[in-house]
Amino acid sequence: MAQALRQAGYRLTRPRLAVLQVLQEHEEGLDPQEVHRMGKAICPSLGLVTVYRTLDLLAELGLVRRVHSEQRCHSFASAGRNRHYLVCQGCHRVIEFPCDGLEGLIEGVRQRTGYAITGHLVELSGLCPECQAAPGKGKPARAGAGHSHDGRGPLERCSSPERQGDKR
Repeated sequence: MAQALRQAGYRLTRPRLAVLQVLQEHEEGLDPQEVHRMGKAICPSLGLVTVYRTLDLLAELGLVRRVHSEQRCHSFASAGRNRHYLVCQGCHRVIEFPCDGLEGLIEGVRQRTGYAITGHLVELSGLCPECQAAPGKGKPARAGAGHSHDGRGPLERCSSPERQGDKR
């Protein structure tokens, strides 16, 4: 990712490198607040606005993908040609899963539509084992509720800070 940013003409500042390191160390999707919290341990001067800008830039360059959740801001996960994600409706955790056998479906879509299919993104939603075992079992949590998988407690809803101009 760092090389792709450099080749696109962007500087590799310490805060940007901290965001990249966090994303590379975690296969699961992370929301901007999680990236910020983990990134501050690497670069204490990392600001939340910088995290949002860097994530937007990485998504624009195709290096990460936004993975959407019904109840909260999107998470970001490593991009690749063909990705498959599970999104928990309770705690909003995002994990990648292997998925074979889509070739027939994709070929059928290509034949019916005439599209030249170049890649795909599959997002499945449901409840993770931890949320299924939690009180209110089997029901997606209300907005802003749920447990986190890192012991931090309830997850917060996303509130994107105002963005200023892009800094190369």
